Amino acid sequence: MSVSELREVEHEITVSAPAAEVYRLIADVANWPRIFPPTIYVDHLDRSGNEELIRIWATANGEAKSWTSHRVLDPQALKITFRQQISTPPVAAMGGTWIIEPLAEGTSRVRLLHDYRAVDEDPKSLAWIDEAVDRNSRSELAALKTNVELAAAAEELTFSFEDTIEVDGSAKDCYDFVNEAGLWSERLPHVATVRLTEDLPGLQTLEMDTRAKDGSTHTTKSYRVCLEGRKIAYKQTTLPALMNLHTGYWTFRETPTGTLASSQHTVVLRPENIHKILGPEADVDRAREYVRTALSTNSRATLNHAKAYAEARR
Repeated sequence: MSVSELREVEHEITVSAPAAEVYRLIADVANWPRIFPPTIYVDHLDRSGNEELIRIWATANGEAKSWTSHRVLDPQALKITFRQQISTPPVAAMGGTWIIEPLAEGTSRVRLLHDYRAVDEDPKSLAWIDEAVDRNSRSELAALKTNVELAAAAEELTFSFEDTIEVDGSAKDCYDFVNEAGLWSERLPHVATVRLTEDLPGLQTLEMDTRAKDGSTHTTKSYRVCLEGRKIAYKQTTLPALMNLHTGYWTFRETPTGTLASSQHTVVLRPENIHKILGPEADVDRAREYVRTALSTNSRATLNHAKAYAEARR
């Protein structure tokens, strides 16, 4: 199998924020699912000084992909270099650099450089990568600009919370219950229909219709990353009208007396829909309470059914 020639491309955007602030946002990969639309989840595999090995799950041209990257952080130069360790076909090799350059009056230029090769000489493979890199780079830079420039508003609109229950059963059984989401329409009263696919081991696409308290149903689509019995992280890509973003994860931790099973959510509200959905008197606090109650109700229902499933298997 031959490898095509190296392709080099560059994208850039100007951001109304200090360069150091932009650098910090990019350097902390825990932020990526919130600020970069294609990113589903990022997991640290190793860290040493200014170097780290991360595994990234993201969509490219509508397809979910996963790869491992080595990063070198240079906070003095405001530069981050990255190189994929294990690429996913049709990509044979991929690397690049983030460069943040200070401009006048608290603005900065963000440059995103990529170099890559395609597996095979088939021009269709290279064209697929060209399109994916261009689309994702533009999307990432636009999202980064929006996130930084609207930091103050986003802080009010962004919130996280977690529900935890104790289970007198194994973490594995709790994990299995959440992992086997294809059975949720049979196991969970609030799930009307469900469609689960897993084209790559541990990387799932989950679409489901969920029943609300008033009997209505709404459809959501999520990508889920299932991590070896310990964690299931997800990012919703089809969202209810009150949310701009919804990410979260399920965790299962063995204790001396059983298992702690948790469901965590991070939400960014969509302020323009608050009055439309909740009425003219509603404010951000009311929207936060409404969304948290809805998500927590469904999460707790799922956790309690997982608890019953695990405890019945003791």
